[in-house]
Amino acid sequence: MTAPKGSGRLRLGVAGLGTVGGGLLKLIERQNELRLPGKLEVVAVSARNKNRNRGVDISKFRWVDDPVELALADDIDVVVELVGGSDGPAKRTVEAALRSGKAVVSANKALIAEHGIEIAALAEKHNAHLLFEAAVAGAIPIVRAVKNSLSGVIVSRVSGILNGTCNYILSEMLRTGAAYETVLAEAQRLGYAESDPFLDVSGGDAAHKVLILASIAFGAQPDFSQVQVEGIDRIEAMDIALANKFDYRIKLVAEAFRSNGGVKCRVAPVLVQKEHPLAQINGPLNAVLVEGEPVGRLTFTGPGAGAGPTAAAVMGDLARLFEGPATPPLGKPAAELLPLITAENAALANAVRQIGIERARYLDLLLDSAATSRAAQEKGPMMVADHYEPPVATIAQHAKDVGLMLETAGARPLAALPGIAARMDQLIAAGHGAVVGEKAVAAQFDEIGEGELDVIERVRPAGVAGDLDALPGGQVRVDIAARGLDLGLDGAGLF
Repeated sequence: MTAPKGSGRLRLGVAGLGTVGGGLLKLIERQNELRLPGKLEVVAVSARNKNRNRGVDISKFRWVDDPVELALADDIDVVVELVGGSDGPAKRTVEAALRSGKAVVSANKALIAEHGIEIAALAEKHNAHLLFEAAVAGAIPIVRAVKNSLSGVIVSRVSGILNGTCNYILSEMLRTGAAYETVLAEAQRLGYAESDPFLDVSGGDAAHKVLILASIAFGAQPDFSQVQVEGIDRIEAMDIALANKFDYRIKLVAEAFRSNGGVKCRVAPVLVQKEHPLAQINGPLNAVLVEGEPVGRLTFTGPGAGAGPTAAAVMGDLARLFEGPATPPLGKPAAELLPLITAENAALANAVRQIGIERARYLDLLLDSAATSRAAQEKGPMMVADHYEPPVATIAQHAKDVGLMLETAGARPLAALPGIAARMDQLIAAGHGAVVGEKAVAAQFDEIGEGELDVIERVRPAGVAGDLDALPGGQVRVDIAARGLDLGLDGAGLF
């Protein structure tokens, strides 16, 4: 839908009057100062608490208790959904609005990331606009850029800093040397972090955002279960200091890239060389890098959260409603979006395809042979069914493997191995041998950008293949100085 013919006016129903909703109403009051193609008129509003002081007069708007009523009202053209949450009132309101042929403008990254394919299909069926620029990176117009402006680019990677809360915490830990808990408390006091910061510091917020970008950039169905997620809540001041000593910065980086014929999506704290563009992003700012042919690398930076930046992104979407008919919300029609095949799944599929047999048949042969194993018996059926869970292992199991490495190496082990073995022995002696790593993924770690080996790396045991675990504390808290970190040095240079 577009503005009613000849009216140059859009009548809005605003659902959700929190920080962003209040900011939007204030901005609409100043619309004469903006460059809008038409007039915006707020008709009705809805929120959980009618009497809350929001710093803006809402008495001139019709109040409704149930936001779904906005979607059904004849005098409303556009529903602005700022409720949040992947289900509940937000989802019901958006679905009802789209079924009514109304345009929807949303800042709800969880809803798009977890239900994007179904609500995109609903929007297309009813020829309704579904716009969500504000769901990713605040004021940075990255959704429109990837969806429209860069539609002529073959994107190979989208990466960046997508959570201002985490970036502020990590930046302040570097600047002040303070502990994570201290900086988090200050971030909450300043309003950079919620009273319950779990979604931010766990990496979930950034994961929602990068999945949306991945869906648009790679023409894939958003599937949140396929995103590898790790947060910053176990990063310590010592980690920050040691990284800085070697001219690295620790950043929570979200990325999606092509690999092995599939797409890999992940969020994790990583080491970024101080010269890299992402290392220069401090405080609550966001940054997004888009890489592809024939443009190379493009960098987008700006404020990624807050009332003003997010409300400005919502206003941008409202302005676009005057421009023309609706287009597929995720770039391609929902029916043409392919399943999000992870890099690991794609590698397995390619290997089996090269063998020329079906995976189920291959598993049958494996289980009947002398090469069978407990891992094949337990995990094989899951792999055949394309159901992958992160493998788990205890410290004691890892210690056994390190011992075998030392035994095999004889008199010439990798320089880091004796230190790693000693630390593992300490942990086992302290009673931590049975601690299980929850999200360890044994896979090659692809660095960010061109010249990848010198750009960004995970902390890992020196000389061992990358991405075996995340930054210190990702699975088991290990003294960063004792475990031997590959910070762009060889083992001999560190020990």
